[in-house]
Amino acid sequence: MRHRAWEAGLHSGKGRGGEGRGGRGSSGVGLRPPWRVAGCPVRSEAAMAARALRLLTTLLAIAAAASRAEVESETGWDMPAPDLLFAEGTAAYARGDWAGVVLSMERALRSRAALRALRLRCRTRCAADLPWELDPDSSPSLAQASGAAALHDLRFFGGLLRRAACLRRCLGPPAAHSLSEELELEFRKRSPYNYLQVAYFKINKLEKAVAAAHTFFVGNPEHMEMRQNLDYYQTMSGVKEADFKDLEAKPHMHEFRLGVRLYSEEQPHEAVAHLEAALREYSVADAECRALCEGPYDYDGYNYLEYNADLFQAIADHYIQVLSCKQNCVTELASHPSREKPFEDFLPSHYNYLQFAYYNIGNYTQAIECAKTYLLFFPNDEVMNQNLAYYTAMLGEEPARSIGPREDSWTPEEVIPKRLQEKQKSERETAVRISQEIGNLMKEIETLVEEKTKESLDVSRLTREGGPLLYEGISLTMNSKVLNGSQRVVMDGVISDDECRELQRLTNAAATSGDGYRGQTSPHTPSEKFYGVTVFKALKLGQEGKVPLQSAHLYYNVTEKVRRVMESYFRLDTPLYFSYSHLVCRTAIEEAQAERKDSSHPVHVDNCILNAEALVCIKEPPAYTFRDYSAILYLNGDFDGGTFYFTELDAKTVTAEVQPQCGRAVGFSSGTENPHGVRAVTRGQRCAIALWFTLDARHSERDRVQADDLVKMLFNPEEMVLPQEGAPQPVEESLSGGEAGRRDEL
Repeated sequence: MRHRAWEAGLHSGKGRGGEGRGGRGSSGVGLRPPWRVAGCPVRSEAAMAARALRLLTTLLAIAAAASRAEVESETGWDMPAPDLLFAEGTAAYARGDWAGVVLSMERALRSRAALRALRLRCRTRCAADLPWELDPDSSPSLAQASGAAALHDLRFFGGLLRRAACLRRCLGPPAAHSLSEELELEFRKRSPYNYLQVAYFKINKLEKAVAAAHTFFVGNPEHMEMRQNLDYYQTMSGVKEADFKDLEAKPHMHEFRLGVRLYSEEQPHEAVAHLEAALREYSVADAECRALCEGPYDYDGYNYLEYNADLFQAIADHYIQVLSCKQNCVTELASHPSREKPFEDFLPSHYNYLQFAYYNIGNYTQAIECAKTYLLFFPNDEVMNQNLAYYTAMLGEEPARSIGPREDSWTPEEVIPKRLQEKQKSERETAVRISQEIGNLMKEIETLVEEKTKESLDVSRLTREGGPLLYEGISLTMNSKVLNGSQRVVMDGVISDDECRELQRLTNAAATSGDGYRGQTSPHTPSEKFYGVTVFKALKLGQEGKVPLQSAHLYYNVTEKVRRVMESYFRLDTPLYFSYSHLVCRTAIEEAQAERKDSSHPVHVDNCILNAEALVCIKEPPAYTFRDYSAILYLNGDFDGGTFYFTELDAKTVTAEVQPQCGRAVGFSSGTENPHGVRAVTRGQRCAIALWFTLDARHSERDRVQADDLVKMLFNPEEMVLPQEGAPQPVEESLSGGEAGRRDEL
C-alpha cells in the first residue's frame, strides 16, 4: 500500500528564456534534419520539417492562449481576496466594530475556502481533461536523429503547455488569489476565530462564540486565555455540550475520532459506519492534499536571489519539491492540532478497528477482509494473524479463502512490479503458517503454565484482599474462595431498599432507550431492550428540573461509595479512577422469549479479547487494556433469569453464580482471571449500576470529571473557582494582524 509519488504534475510558471536557433531569449525553435543512420529508415526531410512546423505552430498558439488566460478567467473569480478581508476584520476589531469583525472575518474564511476549492477543481479537471499521452516506448535513442529527439521534446512540452493553459484559463490571474506566507500562517493558526469569538460574544451570539473559541483552542491547545474563555462559557446558562464544535475539523479525522470513540464505548454497529466513512473521506482528502501540492516553487526565503538553474534543472527541482509534498500527505492526514505527533500507522489503524468491530457484530466476512488488508501493511503482525486464523475458523476455510484484502485504491496492481507482488504473497503465506504454529504452541504452553501458577496466584491475591468495607450496614457475602476464583467479592447492604426504589424511578424518568448505544435498543440480544443514563446526564437533567435533583445526586454518591469500598476491600495501593459508569435497565420482550437460548450478555473479559476455543485472552490493542476493576450494584431482583456468573477461560465451565437483589454488589478484577456473563432475562426488568475503574488517571472518564464539577457547582458552590468580580466575559487579549472506556453492561 504505497502512495504513488510519481503521479505528480508540473506547475507551469514563467520560465527562464532559452537559447535556441532563433537567438538568445527567442521564442523560436530551431530544427535541423535528422542524421541518416545506417540500416534505419527515416522519413523524408520535407515531411519531417512539415510535421515539425505544424507542431510548432500548435505550441505557439497554446502559449498565446495561456498568455491571454492571464487576464481572462473562465471562472469569473469575483470574491474579494482573503488578505484584504482579513485586514478589514482586524481594522474593525481595533475600532470596536464587532459587526464589522464578524462580516469581514466570516467572508475571509469563505474566500479562502473558495480559493482552495477553485484550485482543487481546476487542477483535478485539467489533469482529467489533459492526461499525459506520451508513449514510453517512443523515446528516441542516442542513435536516432536529433530531429526526432526535438519532436519528442515538443510532444512532452506540448502536453505541459496545454495543461498550463487549462490551469491559467480556469484559475484566472494569479494576483487575484495569491496569499502571502505570513497570512497563510495566520489562517493555519486559526487566527480569524480568535477575533470572531470575541465579536460574537459582544453581539450576544453565544452559540457561535463558543464554537469559534473551541475551534481556535483545538488548533492552539496551549493558549491559556482561550482555555479560560472556554471554562467561563461552560458555566454559562444556555450553553450546550454540542456548542463546543470544531468548525475546521477535517471530515476524515472527524469520522475517525468519532468511530474510535463509539468503538471504545462498545457500539460496534455505529463505529463501523463512521470508520468506513473515515476511509472514504481519507481517500478524498489524500487526493486533495496531492493536488494542492502542485503549487508554485518554494524558494525557501531569499534563495530566489541566488537561484540559477537551467530549464531541466528547474523542472527537476520543482518536481522533486512536489513529490516531497505529496509524500508528506500521509503525515499531514494523520495529524490533528490537539496532538503533538501524528497518529501512528493512521491508515492501517482504520482496518485494525474495523476488523474487530465487524467481529463484534458477527460479520466474519468483513472482519477477514479488513484483517487481510491490515496485513498488507504489516504481514508479520502476530496478533492480527491470530485474529485472522480465528475468523477463518469461525467462517470456514473454504469461504474464507475466497475473501481477499480490499482493493488498493492508491496503487494500481499494474504498477506494482511482479517480483514485489510475488514476494508479498509469499510473505503473507509464510506469516499465516508461522502464526498458526505459534498459536498452537502457545496454547500448550499456556495450559501448562496456567495449571502451575493459578494456585500460587490465587494465594497471593487472597492474602491482599479482605480490607475494611468502610460503611456501616455493608456485609461480606462471598469472597474469592467461596466464588472459586481470585479477586472476586459479593457484598450486601450497599444501599437501602428506599435508595434502590429511588434509583429505579430515576431510571424510568431519565433513561432513554438505547442510551450508550447510539439508540441501539437491543445491543446484546434481540430479546431484551436496554434503557440507561450516565451520571453526568442525570445531573444535567436534574439541573434542568426534568428529574429530581436529589435522585441524580444520590446516583452520583452511590457510585463514589462503591469506588471507595472496592479500593479498600482489595487493598489497592493506587487510587481507582472511574473509567465508565452507567445506570441501566434491561427489559425482557415478552413475544421474543419462546425457545430462547441466547444470553443477556455472552461471556467476555473486560480488558482483553477472549478466544474461548484457544483458551487465551489477548491483552493488546485493539482490546481496552485500561480497565482494571469492575463492579455491578443491583437495584432489584423481581425478575426471571438475569443471573450473573463467572466461568473458566473456555466460557463454558461455570465457577460461580450471583443472583441479583437490591443493594447487592459484585466486584472483581477485569482481567483473564474473571471471564463472566449474564443469563437471559426472560421476564420483567433487571436494573443495575455498572461501573468500570482504572488505575491509570490518563483514562479517567471525561463525563465523571464534568459530573464532579457540576456537583461542586450545584451542592458545594463555595468550592468553585469563580471569575473575578467585574470581569464576567471571555478574556479579550490584544490581537495583531500578524478521545471513554469500553462498556459491558452486566
